[in-house]
Amino acid sequence: MESDTLKYEQEIHLKNVKQLTWGGNNAEAYWSFGGDQLIFQSDFDAWGVACDQIFKLDISKAEAGYQPPMISTGLGRTTCAYFLPGDTTIVYGSTHLGDSLCPESPMRSASGKYVWPIYADYDIFTADLNGNILKQLTHTAGYDAEATVSPKGDRIVFTSMRSGDLELYTMDMSGENVVQITDELGYDGGAFFSPDGEKLIFRASRPKTEEEIATYKGLLAEGLVQPTEMELFVCNADGSDLKQITKLGNANWAPFFHPSGEKVIFSSNHEAERGFPFNLYMFNLEGTGLERVTFDSVFDSFAMFSPDGKYLVWASNRFNGGNRDTNLFMAEWVD
Repeated sequence: MESDTLKYEQEIHLKNVKQLTWGGNNAEAYWSFGGDQLIFQSDFDAWGVACDQIFKLDISKAEAGYQPPMISTGLGRTTCAYFLPGDTTIVYGSTHLGDSLCPESPMRSASGKYVWPIYADYDIFTADLNGNILKQLTHTAGYDAEATVSPKGDRIVFTSMRSGDLELYTMDMSGENVVQITDELGYDGGAFFSPDGEKLIFRASRPKTEEEIATYKGLLAEGLVQPTEMELFVCNADGSDLKQITKLGNANWAPFFHPSGEKVIFSSNHEAERGFPFNLYMFNLEGTGLERVTFDSVFDSFAMFSPDGKYLVWASNRFNGGNRDTNLFMAEWVD
């Protein structure tokens, strides 16, 4: 089929690949509970934005030239949107209370290392699909973002700086009953619940040596993290029984549970010598049976299974003509 020109021959788990966006940086596309819509962030200037804003994509309308509606305020910078049960409201992070303009993007750290910004103005909000903010869920000073929702519809997990380090927390859908999940030095983030809502999987850095700790703390004081060495961890939804499940080296991140709850798909550059490529891999929750899923030469990440397990959506640089555009793709999943 024509759509399978968008995959590589070795990608046996992917069938009928379909491109969903055509330009800009599009990432963190997450399914609605009904499985017919995606919510994602994009900085595509042709859509009139200067930095990441939140857009909603009706899968049935995705074609070249289609502009999905923006459902964030258009102010500040946004990140990590997720549908709430019922698919009429969303949760996402935004810096707009600190400044209506886009915050400055760091290029590199003083040492020349690749870094991610940890904007102190990020807070977490709920909103309707018309862009109206309904409620501010976090009010503490410093970074609060990376919110995702339990399939059970009862808890939100997020990353916060409220303790002075980047730790995971959960809260009720109303923002109440906040529980701290992690407490080790290092960046804990990008967490997702298992299909039954009983476990969490996330990425983390764990600086150990004096030099690593000094570097981590120094960058964090500047509002930066260096995401070049991360491994995957799993724990119960209350933080108990915490285990490290990868020891691959380099950056292992953006994990998501397979619908069975027994496997994990994630992005990694552990086979790369110079930082790229990133590809998707899958393995058993115990850390065994590692299998490569994508065979891109540049970047594949942010994979998420549809609620029924039939489809996979992810972000990729594949077949973009050699530019830096990161587009969204979906495929039928073949176990």
